[in-house]
Amino acid sequence: MAYVYGIHAVDGLLRRNPGSVQRLWLQSGREDKRIAALLELAKNQGVPVTRESRPVLDALVTGRHQGAVAETRESAARDAPSGTGLWSEQQLLQAVENSDPPTLILVLDGVTDPHNLGACLRSADAAGVDAVVVPKDKSADINPTVRKVACGAAETVPFVRVTNISRTLQALKERGVWLYGTAGEAEKSLFESDLTGPLALVMGGEGSGLRRLTREQCDFLVKLPMAGSVSSLNVSVATGICLFEVVRQRLAGHPQTL
Repeated sequence: MAYVYGIHAVDGLLRRNPGSVQRLWLQSGREDKRIAALLELAKNQGVPVTRESRPVLDALVTGRHQGAVAETRESAARDAPSGTGLWSEQQLLQAVENSDPPTLILVLDGVTDPHNLGACLRSADAAGVDAVVVPKDKSADINPTVRKVACGAAETVPFVRVTNISRTLQALKERGVWLYGTAGEAEKSLFESDLTGPLALVMGGEGSGLRRLTREQCDFLVKLPMAGSVSSLNVSVATGICLFEVVRQRLAGHPQTL
């Protein structure tokens, strides 16, 4: 069994993959609008609901559940319908080949903190990212913490775990996707780059940044200009900034000149 908890995460799961939910646990005594909405949604989806005290729900999960816990089968929870959920590398490449608007892929090269992964997924969903790619080794995976932080984005953004990031990046390049890696020592600013075409934004892991083989695959290395005393931003914050610069440029049709 696996558990998804938190109002937003449970709501997203019930809306997009209700078949994965075996039972919804709601905190007894809570009758606010958000709990009532989950109860109504579960009934409409045919999901059994059990009301229990807060100590019982506390015993099910270790995080802050906000009075809502969905009991799932792990494999089903990660296999959402309508093209979302866990993708294979082949599905990713096929989606790129069939994409009409300029592709936008987010590659996270070794992000190990589930809170950072959840925040990156949330930003990816908001920015309209086509898929998020991570390595199978030395990377955070979708878990209850990620789902809660992502606020439903873990159920909407295709998530691709690959054995060899370098090989996947090469395959993306062969399909016309430009690779933009972020590195503090890069000479060119992100804001000086043309991000209007099909691209993959490649972000390094916490502390270590991009690995050598990943860096070598990138067509361009770019940086965020830092005016203060700190040398870098948290990876999830940097990811959000970078993704929405892509969005800004695509809406405007051109990069900003600094």
